[in-house]
Amino acid sequence: MRAFLIVASIHASLATAAIECIDADLILHHGNIYTGNNENSFTGSIATKGSTISYVGELLSDAELRCSEAKIIDLSGRYVFPGFTDAHGHLKGIGYRELTLNLQGISSLNETLEVVRNYLSTKKTGEWIIGRGWIDKIWPEKRFPSRQDLDSFSPKNPVVLERADGHAVVVNSLVLKLANIDSSTPDPQGGFIEKDENGEPTGLLVDMAMNLIADLIPKLTRDNDKEAFLEGIKRNVSLGWTQIHVPGGTFDDISILNEIKSENNLLQRIYFMVSDGEPADRLIKNGPIIDPEHFLTIRAIKMYADGALGSRGAALLEKYSDYDGKGVFIFLEEDTKPRLVKALQQGIQIGTHAIGDHGNRVVLDWYEETFAKAKGKYQFFESPRWRIEHSQNITPVDQRRFVELDIIPSMQPSHAIGDLHFAVDRLGLDRINNAYAWRNLIDQGLIIAGGTDAPVEIGDPRIEFYAAIARKDIDGYHAEGWNLDQRITRFEALKMFTIWPAIASFQENVKGTIEVGKLADFSIFDKDLMNIPELEILESTNVLTVVGGRIVYQK
Repeated sequence: MRAFLIVASIHASLATAAIECIDADLILHHGNIYTGNNENSFTGSIATKGSTISYVGELLSDAELRCSEAKIIDLSGRYVFPGFTDAHGHLKGIGYRELTLNLQGISSLNETLEVVRNYLSTKKTGEWIIGRGWIDKIWPEKRFPSRQDLDSFSPKNPVVLERADGHAVVVNSLVLKLANIDSSTPDPQGGFIEKDENGEPTGLLVDMAMNLIADLIPKLTRDNDKEAFLEGIKRNVSLGWTQIHVPGGTFDDISILNEIKSENNLLQRIYFMVSDGEPADRLIKNGPIIDPEHFLTIRAIKMYADGALGSRGAALLEKYSDYDGKGVFIFLEEDTKPRLVKALQQGIQIGTHAIGDHGNRVVLDWYEETFAKAKGKYQFFESPRWRIEHSQNITPVDQRRFVELDIIPSMQPSHAIGDLHFAVDRLGLDRINNAYAWRNLIDQGLIIAGGTDAPVEIGDPRIEFYAAIARKDIDGYHAEGWNLDQRITRFEALKMFTIWPAIASFQENVKGTIEVGKLADFSIFDKDLMNIPELEILESTNVLTVVGGRIVYQK
């Protein structure tokens, strides 16, 4: 009997020794995991230690879970994806959209005017009325708002309403008067004052013409900006975004974000592009700022080649199909080219906004010239990974040049479902074949860094994922000539918001897929985005957002 007890004791000791307790802070158990390395999922567990992934694999046993001191979350089969990245989102603008007069999503001009009228009724005489987000693409009126529309209810309040794309504002007559804008005012470089058949301003100011009123608008404070950043971050993580690439900003913005980080409130990672001009010169002088924790990295410059398609500011090779003009160029050759060379010397990435086919061609020309000048003179990365933001309308010849120059197209799928209501009118059926050409670019070997352009668009990963694979609006509609053959696969859409933005920000070694040693960033949904019917994607819900092993949102 004594011998039996000894043997039993030995067997018990061996069984205990076989259980290797997981040293972890957080365990996500029983999830359907998409690592991003292939298009399949598996049922398993993930463990994190500190900010990184320490285990990903088959389900941990009950014994392994019991002996761990980690926080354990049973996902009950929910779907785990590598943390989603918005590769082009205006974070501060997202926050301000939530905090100010939000005109997004209103389906007619008359309704928009009614919202503004009601908002104005709560303000004092003389107080500025600032609104953001109107878009005319589905309005039955089929026109932009005008100063006369606003004058009917705002004779004593200056009114400025920014179009969703950020490339135009409409103002009332009082603002035009305060800015001394009349029929004789010339168009500024890189913009224009829309005028009626009598040569009088309509109230629409496009691109650089917006600067004519900029000094009149009451200045926002640093506290306002901080509140907007915090609001934008809060909204983003609730939707499942674990990182955002911010295309343009100042060192004051960076100071605020560093302050938010020091307060432990930077809940998502930020890859920051400073704006062209003084911020760009400062970054070039001092060099990139690489955060070892990968929360706030500054190593890129945002430039603007042209305007937007909707406001007819995008630079086209031929005239608009519905307008007697070819758009505008915003940047100047004598300012931009020297800055490109200096940026390349410093290992600083360039991301240039270009929407029209002419805009994209000129950016490619200037990039190519810069690379040719640099060849053999100094060392830089195997690829400088320069980007073109939006890359919306590109001729087949220039699509090939993206490949030859190794330029990354940074594109926003939702533009193709928002713009479908007006893009054919702007470009015609021939040129629309070159627009939003995701399939063509991927098939030629390019990656696409997927973003939202929020607050121009809604900024929701579900909408972006759906738009990329369906190329239809959220009601399932698509226009004639909308080239459904440019749709991409679900696995490509997943990469568009995970590993491809990581590559576009030089971070593919630390994020973008779920692997041991990489950052513990996860977006967890209640439905399988990779297999459910297309429209059902829009009904899914982000239930958990994890950034660096920290739960930053839980539904």
